[in-house]
Formats: sequence, structure tokens, C-alpha cells
Amino acid sequence: MANAGLSLFDINGKTALITGGGSGLGQFMAKALAEAGANIYLVGRREDRLKASLGSHDGAVFPLDLVERGAADRLFEMVTAQGRQPDIIVNAAGINPRRPADEISESEWHYTVDLNLNVPFLVSQKFVPHMKHAGWGRIINIASLQSTRAFENGIAYGAAKGGILQLTRAMAQAWSPHGITANALAPGFFPTELTAPVFADQAAAQRLANATAIGRNGVLEDIRGPLLFLASDASSYVTGQSIAVDGGFTAK
Repeated sequence: MANAGLSLFDINGKTALITGGGSGLGQFMAKALAEAGANIYLVGRREDRLKASLGSHDGAVFPLDLVERGAADRLFEMVTAQGRQPDIIVNAAGINPRRPADEISESEWHYTVDLNLNVPFLVSQKFVPHMKHAGWGRIINIASLQSTRAFENGIAYGAAKGGILQLTRAMAQAWSPHGITANALAPGFFPTELTAPVFADQAAAQRLANATAIGRNGVLEDIRGPLLFLASDASSYVTGQSIAVDGGFTAK
């Protein structure tokens, strides 16, 4: 029975596409999926970072700015040329300009919402037909603490991440009858490029740690278990949900 339980988490031979796979949480999640046996496709703007993330793992890199018009179509063509389409999609690409509401520019607003909210839908939509044909698929979006509460200087990022929760539910409603689950991971504070300004202030970082139930901020390894749960058969009856991986920050 123990082996049967562990097999629920088996993704060996699956293909996973990870946007934002060249840095931060996206990079770690790509590594975790590869170490669990998945072939990985990494998407991002910096080819050198993508290649470094891929390393010796099986897969390919696709250097693209996904916000550019037609980028999802180009990505689909590039992936199709590889001969294998993704069974798992992790929409990890994101940006947070951290601007006050009175100062954020129109271009910053559009880029932030496009990358954090529009791109996850447009990319996922391209590969859903393959998942429908296979009768199996996993879409994992990245939500945030700001999906459910406001943070200072986070109006564009928070608006987009709030939308991720409803996008995830709508994806589940549309696609789960075909064997495709759609869920979100909502990380707390993890040390990444995106959160570097927060962790640069040790006192502020400690205040955030103190605000969790566990008493510390996240480390990248904390995301591995929830990720593999959502990427595998272990979560086959879980869809339209957001799992907070925040040490209990939102529980207090």
C-alpha cells in the first residue's frame, strides 16, 4: 500500500512547461519537476538564465517575452516542433513594480497585469487541446498573499494576483470535465529576485517572519511538496483551489 500511495505522486515521463523558469520560484519549480522525472520546457526572456536552469535535465528552452503580441502562438509553434506537448503547465512568470497607486504609469500597469494574469490564460489555452486529447492535464498558477489582501505599493500586482484566483476557478470549470485540473499555489515570502527589496531590509523581513504561524519566512524547498502534489495524480480530485504555502501568514 505504501508504494501505491507514493505512485500517486509519480510524474516520471511527463512534460512540464514552466514560464519564468530562469529565476526565482519558477527556476526552483522547474528543478523540482525535473528531479521528479519530468521533461521540462523553460520559457523566459533571458536565454542564458534558462539554459543555466535546464542544465543537464531533459528538455528545451524558449526565450520569449510572453507579453509581446502573438507570443503564445509563437511558443506553441516552438513547443510543437519539439514533438512533445506539455502535460503540466506552471505559470510562474511574474513581475511586481512596487509603485504607489498615484505614481504607477499606464505602461507599468499594463505590463504587470499582462504578465501576471493575461499570459497564464493565453499560454494555457494553447495547450489545452493536447491535454483534452490525453484526458489528463495539470495547470498550476501562482497566486500570492496579495491575491486576498492589499500590500503597500502593490496595486497592479495585487489586482493581477486577485484575478488569478478567479482565473483558476474559471479554468477548472471549463476544463476539468476533460481530466485537466487547474489550481494555484499562493506563496508567502520566499527569497527570490522578485522579493529582493523585502529581504534587503532585515528588520522588515523579520517582521514578516513573525507574522507567520510557524515563525519564519519560506525557503525554496518548502514549495516542492505542494508543487508535486498539484502536478501529479495525488491531486486528481482537487481543482479550482488555491493552496497557501505561507507558513500560516494568512491564518493569523
